[in-house]
Amino acid sequence: MTTATRRDVLIGSGIVTGALVVPVALGAGRSRAAGAPALAGNAWLGVDAAGQVTLALPKTEMGQGILTTITMIAAEELAVRPDQVKVSIPDGDAARFAPLSQETGGSTSVREVWQPLRQAGARARAALVAAAARQWGVADAQCDAQGGAVVHLPSGKTLPYAALVASAAAAPLPSDAPVRPASAYKVIGRFQRRLDGDAKARGTAEFGIDVVVPGMKFATLAVCPIFGGTLAGVDEAAARAVSGVTGVIRGKDVVYILADNTWAARQGLAAARPQWTAPPALAGAQHAPIIAAVAAALDQPGFVATTSGDLDAARKGAAHRFSATYTQPFLAHATMEPGNCVAHVHDGQCEIWTGSQVPSDARKAAAKRLDLALDKVTLHNRLMGGGFGRRLESDLVERCVDLARHVPFPVKLIWSREEDMAHDWYRPAYADRIDIALGADGTIAAWEHKIAGSSIIARLMGSAFKGVDDDVVEGAITPLYAAAARKVTFQQVESLVPTSWWRGVGPLRSAFVMESAVDEVAHLIGADPIAFRLAHIADPRAQVVLKTVRALSDWAESPAPGVGRGVSVIHLWDTYMAAVAEVHVDKDRQITVKRVTVAVDCGQVISPSGVIAQIDSGVIFGTSAALYGEITIADGRVEQSNFHDYRVLRINEAPRIHTTVIDNHEQPGGMGEPPNAVIFPALANAVFAATGKRVRALPLQKGLLTA
Repeated sequence: MTTATRRDVLIGSGIVTGALVVPVALGAGRSRAAGAPALAGNAWLGVDAAGQVTLALPKTEMGQGILTTITMIAAEELAVRPDQVKVSIPDGDAARFAPLSQETGGSTSVREVWQPLRQAGARARAALVAAAARQWGVADAQCDAQGGAVVHLPSGKTLPYAALVASAAAAPLPSDAPVRPASAYKVIGRFQRRLDGDAKARGTAEFGIDVVVPGMKFATLAVCPIFGGTLAGVDEAAARAVSGVTGVIRGKDVVYILADNTWAARQGLAAARPQWTAPPALAGAQHAPIIAAVAAALDQPGFVATTSGDLDAARKGAAHRFSATYTQPFLAHATMEPGNCVAHVHDGQCEIWTGSQVPSDARKAAAKRLDLALDKVTLHNRLMGGGFGRRLESDLVERCVDLARHVPFPVKLIWSREEDMAHDWYRPAYADRIDIALGADGTIAAWEHKIAGSSIIARLMGSAFKGVDDDVVEGAITPLYAAAARKVTFQQVESLVPTSWWRGVGPLRSAFVMESAVDEVAHLIGADPIAFRLAHIADPRAQVVLKTVRALSDWAESPAPGVGRGVSVIHLWDTYMAAVAEVHVDKDRQITVKRVTVAVDCGQVISPSGVIAQIDSGVIFGTSAALYGEITIADGRVEQSNFHDYRVLRINEAPRIHTTVIDNHEQPGGMGEPPNAVIFPALANAVFAATGKRVRALPLQKGLLTA
């Protein structure tokens, strides 16, 4: 097991220790695209003529640390230190990375890259070894790659990669080279400072919002705040009277203000005082009826996602019966870096600079918007200050190219925080009903789970959608808890609120509902919540993480008055995770999260410091959303506008987080979303333990005050 505190994470990231020199192409002087290496393991990993290992990052760095983790995999196979790999963030180019997708989301990056990257590195390493063996006239088996060179093991002779690349590239690349076994790892599994940490700390890393292009103008925008509404009017003369404003461009539902700088653009927008026309059908749309429609859909039959056994028969003679409905609200992404994009449309082509989780798809969307051939559009991807699924959509790019087509110069469009909040693609609101029957022997006899809410998959699939959203029901159809009979259904409910991916979406929804319900059942029969779970979970890896948090969280000790501990366990995104949250609820029913203990088994750990940082991030992000997160609608528009009314944890409110990483060499699991999912029910269960009041409607703070 590997244990670490928050300080270990700071040390691992290079914040506590000295500076780190990073040969990572993150600055403004970066070339448009990495050239083909002299020796290519595949289209994005190789060794150049100077012996430098080069990696075009196949997934996008948005603060989750994937740049470091993926580089560590490449460094392991090519026998160099991670800081010796030259990393570039490539343009959107689906063909280059096929069959791997450039999409970064769904906690899939390591899971998708793990095998192809190791195989590419192993092939390149084998080619270098073979080249050295030929030069020495020895068997390949007598040689190995070490420290950026090939070593003849019996004699100790070495040849650096630079002396071998030409010969290695001239011969056919080995088709089947063995990857490094876990027993030989020198990089994987070791604590590694983040390779982008120094550049970010010093302000030299280039995020999308930092891009500056010669001749560029700046712009901001206002889109009709009423869903489906249009632009009715704008005071163009007042906007142009603002010093620095150079143009006003109107669209059907939007006005853009062009200026010499962002401040002038914002002042010009304020002076423009845009007026809006609401569509009659949506003008009176209110939050309560939207949410009520989701809950009401639970009374409909729904589409069956999975069914087994006979529910009615299993329920007969049940010793205990439990049923409850849980609701979860719309949520915004609230990334620290607001929406931004630079675009230049000229001479029948388009060049774009932005940070996107889907650079290939965003490039295609821009080409379609401009009616250009794909090869006429270039998208330079950049670092992102958070994504969480928001940048899986291409609307930010589409708005920017809509503007750029009207001007002859490059234009940088920046969304205000308020505009970003008002026109997000929100995490769907959900309603779930769970019905559980326990047999006389205490085992789960029947489990029925009804789910209602928006379907992102239906929007993407169109007419091909057949009624069950696989993402929404993920986790619900593969629970850790066995049942003699089970049925899970989904009923799609759409509203005027646009919905999309968020840090967890369907599996997170499943985790909150299922782990809350199991906790309620345990309390119903007077069982210890962890003991009840262990008695009903057969999976040994799930049992290990549960037993670990039980041992490390003071679970058996009686808490002080007003303090409660809650537990949850998940197997999602190929990762096992358990958490115990300790909360204090004061006399005014205000919730403070004091401590969170986490145990994780995510298979083969590449970067332990990266795993721990993701858990810290997910726990904080999830705690903010679970306690306070809610987007509400009034008169067809979003009511929240910034962090004053869409609250997140302040630094003084952050809990102590203790993480234990379980060591094994199974296939790697995802890490971006599991900690976010596991904390929701742990907090809900802790609030119940502290107060005796069960909150089934998120956010928890609001729910407790109205309970």
